Amino acid sequence: MQRLTQFTQLRQIGQSIWLDNLSRAMLEGGELKRLVDAGEVTGITTNPSIFRNAIVNGASYRADLERLKREEADPERRYERLAIADVQAACDVLRPVFDVTRGDDGYVSLEVSPQLAHDADGTIAAARRLRAEVARDNVLIKIPGTPAGVRAFEQCVADGISVNVTLLFSLGQMNAIFDAYLTGLERLKAAGGDVKRVKAVASFFMSRIDSLVDKKLDAIATPEALALRGKTAVAVGKLAYARYGEVFGSPRFAALRAAGARPQYLLWASTSTKNPAYDDLLYVTPLIGAQTINTVPDVTLAAFRDHGKAADTIGLDLPAARAAFAAVERLGIGHEAIGTQLRQEGVKLFDEAFTALLQAVS
Repeated sequence: MQRLTQFTQLRQIGQSIWLDNLSRAMLEGGELKRLVDAGEVTGITTNPSIFRNAIVNGASYRADLERLKREEADPERRYERLAIADVQAACDVLRPVFDVTRGDDGYVSLEVSPQLAHDADGTIAAARRLRAEVARDNVLIKIPGTPAGVRAFEQCVADGISVNVTLLFSLGQMNAIFDAYLTGLERLKAAGGDVKRVKAVASFFMSRIDSLVDKKLDAIATPEALALRGKTAVAVGKLAYARYGEVFGSPRFAALRAAGARPQYLLWASTSTKNPAYDDLLYVTPLIGAQTINTVPDVTLAAFRDHGKAADTIGLDLPAARAAFAAVERLGIGHEAIGTQLRQEGVKLFDEAFTALLQAVS
């Protein structure tokens, strides 16, 4: 009963838990349906690394992959056909959540090729194609928050495509995404489109922020610097949420809200704690709040089920978050520079994972 109470309380606060994992075995064995029926999970995120692990380690794909090797010469299309089938099945499992929440929740994310991270036109074309091929209302197309991705995101919103913007690490990056979202909605509305049908989330990669900032704090090695370890990512999250309230409480969004538009929710990603000295729910417990999403790997979901507590925490200790944020900056660690480096590294890691994925289906 305690397990259900925790997740029920989260939903009452207004936070969704999405699972950062998807495999055919999870679908065929009914694990995803059990998590959804229990109210623990209300969405799914995926990426090339997740799909590679599922395909390499999952016997469920072998027959389809052998058939696709005969039918499809292009390894990328082989992967897409495997992934799209899984995403469609997951969308169907989550459709009741989508219906009950009237499109606020119950989504599955599918990523465009990371090789398009700096190609706006290619990203737009891929997003349109994947959205059409999945053919489910509750699919989110994942687009990276690169400069080209920002342009592609605006166009996709203007096209009425629901999007998960990924690889965000700084407030400046988030502000650019929020502005693109509002502009895309305004264009869609002006063209006579239905803004109510668009869902978008903005995904911050939490543990990666601390991993890089902590290295720089360790190098400085003063007592002030060492005392700031493990505090930056949560501070960024709290400040991002404060900014979220400003943007989507603004007169500019009010006109869109009146037409049925939804705010772009913040999503906390990369939420498994990388430093074993830190609390295993460091990127969960302090970041619970209305109209947010936490996408967790299996280990973090299990940790929350075991000892997590649901409370509206994201607005707490905002002065302390501002102080920690400013203190890191005073030490010469620029948050926007950190964000740029992490975005570049993230694109590289996703590209490497995608290359390994294509090798796995070749």
